[in-house]
Amino acid sequence: MTAIAHILFMRPASITPLRARHAAAVGALVAAVVIGTAVSASAHVAVHPDVTTAGQGAQLTFRVPDESDTASTIKLVVTLPQDRPFTDVSTKPVPGWSATVADALLPKPVSVGGATITKAPRTVTWTAQPGNKIAPGQYQEFAFATDALPAAGEMILPASQYYSDGMVTQWTEPTVPGKAEPEHPAPAFTVSAATATGDSSAATPAASAQASSTSAPPAASGDITARVLAGAALLIAVAVGGLVLLRRDRMADTK
Repeated sequence: MTAIAHILFMRPASITPLRARHAAAVGALVAAVVIGTAVSASAHVAVHPDVTTAGQGAQLTFRVPDESDTASTIKLVVTLPQDRPFTDVSTKPVPGWSATVADALLPKPVSVGGATITKAPRTVTWTAQPGNKIAPGQYQEFAFATDALPAAGEMILPASQYYSDGMVTQWTEPTVPGKAEPEHPAPAFTVSAATATGDSSAATPAASAQASSTSAPPAASGDITARVLAGAALLIAVAVGGLVLLRRDRMADTK
């Protein structure tokens, strides 16, 4: 009988380390994309109005993420402006949290809608009741309604975020156009001027609150969509790069 020798073809030793290096590179890219997307998706305390036209009733929703690794958020205090004050503020109930509105004397009288006022809402405070909190990795939304937004211009609403370990984060830094976002930007939005003919579609605070309870704030939805699309594009780019490297490996194996 004729013995048939089975020839074993050994892969060159250099191929396996090469593939390992390529796999490691792809893994590092994927990790960088995932980490980068997670960091960009972590939002600061921000305000999302459902209406931005001066003189109209609006609901302002504050989205509050807990950014601590170990402590929980137990209180939020929002400071209202005094140069363009709100004349009426009502809070939306949040289960497990109490809300209070504190009035204060204005530095000087202000004319609003033809009336002169000397006192206006100054702070809105949400406090967690026992057993309630915003835990690390979670967020909560707090909202209040006003019967009429103040005059047109930038509306800055500084906020103080209190943690269970005693730390307080002050969201008070102004955002300057053309410059990098500060570490703790103050919640803000722009109030637009009312049209000369008026707007018959102006929503009442109650209607605004009902609409907001059934849908995410427009600004927040657009922001999240943009982040998701950007993250998906990066992941696709990494996947394509990985396929190219694997194809090169196969070509190297056949040589």
